[in-house]
Amino acid sequence: MVNRVLVVDDDFMVAKVHSGYVARTEGFEVAGVAHTGADALRQVAALKPDLVLLDVYLPDMSGIDVLKSLRANEDVDVIVITAATDVETVRSAMRGGVLHYLIKPFDYDALRDQLAHFASLHERLDRLGSAGQADVDQVFGARPTSKPLLPKGLTPETAARGERPEGAPGGVVGVGVRVVHGCRTSQRTPVPGALRVGGTRGGPVAVRRNRAAGTDLRAGARSLSGDGAGLKLVPGA
Repeated sequence: MVNRVLVVDDDFMVAKVHSGYVARTEGFEVAGVAHTGADALRQVAALKPDLVLLDVYLPDMSGIDVLKSLRANEDVDVIVITAATDVETVRSAMRGGVLHYLIKPFDYDALRDQLAHFASLHERLDRLGSAGQADVDQVFGARPTSKPLLPKGLTPETAARGERPEGAPGGVVGVGVRVVHGCRTSQRTPVPGALRVGGTRGGPVAVRRNRAAGTDLRAGARSLSGDGAGLKLVPGA
């Protein structure tokens, strides 16, 4: 299936560049180009494109007004492409149900990613007979609603206090520093700023700072020593 795109921009050269981006993206073609809001509305009504790349700064009306008219009268998806960075414009576009908001100037990769996202959304929706919550979460990019799994013997309350289940290796190694028990080094620590520990009882231990902490363990004032049967906090220099 080929997705047809209407490019709307008051600048003829910018419209040409963006049209070239669309044309070189597999599964997409340029249905038309408009340089005014009124022309954009006419072409959407006549051409029935699948997607509109909509500029905000148009000579006859705001792109936000074009968006409002499209929402009232047409069934078409919209990605805003603009130099407008004020929060009110961003908020208005969001309320108008745009798929994304691209701030000029942007390169081909940025637009290609959004076009691919658009195609993926429609492909996913076309395959669904009815949508469950998980399907809707994927479409809207919502956070998973399921709770993370905890090691056996841990409750959310004890995990929050940094306690460990009976017989588990590791333990609390310092204020605000937690060890994830029994994890492998390939697993990610779900606690921002926590240490990630891998290894088994009696075996070697690998320790890394979670990326969310924004620091490297090697640059910090503390390190860990020991093996999987017990860990010890060692002050740095």
